[in-house]
Amino acid sequence: MSKSSSAEKAMRTAGRKKLHNKAIRSATKTHITRVEKLIQSNDAEAAKKEAVVAISALDRAAKKKVIHPNTAARRKSRLMKKVNNTAPASTVTAKPKTKKATKKAA
Repeated sequence: MSKSSSAEKAMRTAGRKKLHNKAIRSATKTHITRVEKLIQSNDAEAAKKEAVVAISALDRAAKKKVIHPNTAARRKSRLMKKVNNTAPASTVTAKPKTKKATKKAA
């Protein structure tokens, strides 16, 4: 048992925060799992739409300090890498790089 009333209050507060954070973490993981399932089924358009929702959930979790901001960034990066690899080759077009003319000092 806790020794002081402030320690008891801290335990109650920690318990409430734990439940709240667990719900946010679980929802975030659910969104990521949905994207990964859509990627597995080769549904690129739906995966992109769901990825936007998942990224938003990750950002919200990081903003609320449920997960570390770097963790959110890493997960977003990995998720988008997977989504971009499922895109059909015909729809993905890269812009040709052009060299800009530069003036040399005389």
